[in-house]
Amino acid sequence: MLKKELRTVYKAQRKALNEEEIEFKSLQIANQLVRLPLWDYVYYHLFLTIESQKEIQTEFILQILFGKDKEVVLSKSNFETGTLTHYLLTDNTKLRKNAYDIPEPVDGIEVPETKLDVVFIPLLAFDEKGNRVGYGKGFYDRFLAKCRPETVKIGLSFFEATPEITDVSPDDIRLDWCVTPEKVYSFSAAASS
Repeated sequence: MLKKELRTVYKAQRKALNEEEIEFKSLQIANQLVRLPLWDYVYYHLFLTIESQKEIQTEFILQILFGKDKEVVLSKSNFETGTLTHYLLTDNTKLRKNAYDIPEPVDGIEVPETKLDVVFIPLLAFDEKGNRVGYGKGFYDRFLAKCRPETVKIGLSFFEATPEITDVSPDDIRLDWCVTPEKVYSFSAAASS
């Protein structure tokens, strides 16, 4: 399927979920993550939930990261340039929702992309090869292109893989893993080791 079609289908499927389903599925995803061999790193980039888009509730993952004493990094969007700036989450970090309802750090200690070890990625859909469909603005593709090649890229999805995204671009960055409530998909040698 084309990305545009997948966006329509999966936005509708997410819209149909109620709060209890979102919370339960989000908790299942966090439980799947705990079992993966990805907890020996230092810097973990996490997105904060856009509740109006019925995204995965990432506070469960945040609790895991804090419990394992990891450095958590959050992004702030620049819609004029289509870029993200990344900040270390500390006790002093102030969060504010932007015009698109995205909770973001106001400012703080900036962290370069090359420091990041693991990036958790929001998405609407993904295919069996590790290609993903987001909201279509390209923020994450530009961001991930600046990360080190060995940075572990983990998609989080309420739904299972679609067979194939037919209009993948050369600029699209593939996932190493994608975690759903029911299954963990592995797409690279890095994810298998």
